[in-house]
Amino acid sequence: MKALLLAAGLGTRLLPFTQNWPKCLMPIHKRPLLEYWLEALRLQKIDDIMVNRHHHADIVKRFINQPQYTDWVKSTYEPSLLGTAGTLRKNSDFFGKEAILLVHADNWSCCNFSDFILYHQNYRPRGTLITMMTFDCPTPETCGIVELDKRGQVTNFYEKVKNPPSKLANAAVYIIEPEVLSWINNNSKVLDFSTEVLPNFIGKIATWKNKNIHKDIGTISMLIKAQKDKCYLEPWSEKNLWQHEFMKHPIHQEIEVEIGVKEEDGR
Repeated sequence: MKALLLAAGLGTRLLPFTQNWPKCLMPIHKRPLLEYWLEALRLQKIDDIMVNRHHHADIVKRFINQPQYTDWVKSTYEPSLLGTAGTLRKNSDFFGKEAILLVHADNWSCCNFSDFILYHQNYRPRGTLITMMTFDCPTPETCGIVELDKRGQVTNFYEKVKNPPSKLANAAVYIIEPEVLSWINNNSKVLDFSTEVLPNFIGKIATWKNKNIHKDIGTISMLIKAQKDKCYLEPWSEKNLWQHEFMKHPIHQEIEVEIGVKEEDGR
């Protein structure tokens, strides 16, 4: 299995934080978000990973160029955003005929990834080509809500509608079979995975529920809430140059100030 970590977003809802720092590297417990994803995949022995870059691309590239990622993490630069399906299509040679773990890496997710992968490989309903991670969203009107049949397959989508039928949301983390990438390659005008690809695979999308932590940290409020979640990395044993500069970056102080404001407001 190979992986694509989508990390090119502009992060406009996180302004002013994203004015000088990329969304995918926002600190959680003083560690960059993308590092959590890479560590989670390393533990699953997924050692062939592509990260796409656009916003603050040079900063993301410097992060990926750290020695611990040299042999197994690659990146691709997009001068103009290609869309999630467009990025898959551009890098189809990299993925070949293997299953792909497709991750919106600006989400904050801690769960049993081993169980997620095992479900896709051995237990998903026969005939399904995609396994979608789901979670209970506390504000379902802000998420993409899914409806399921008795086998846990997707039967309908409700994208950010008022009064959705449930709070079960699409976590934007998927495992997709090679047939899905072939379909994307044969439909060159398709750009977005969630709104243009998924609807064409209704009846072939299995689901696996993340019962631990999943947050869209795309707003300042959710980024601040993520700082209280219990999901940690091993301490850095030896700070390299990138890590040293990261710890001195003003983004840490900006987040601490915002936490103080939230606490004073009682929110």
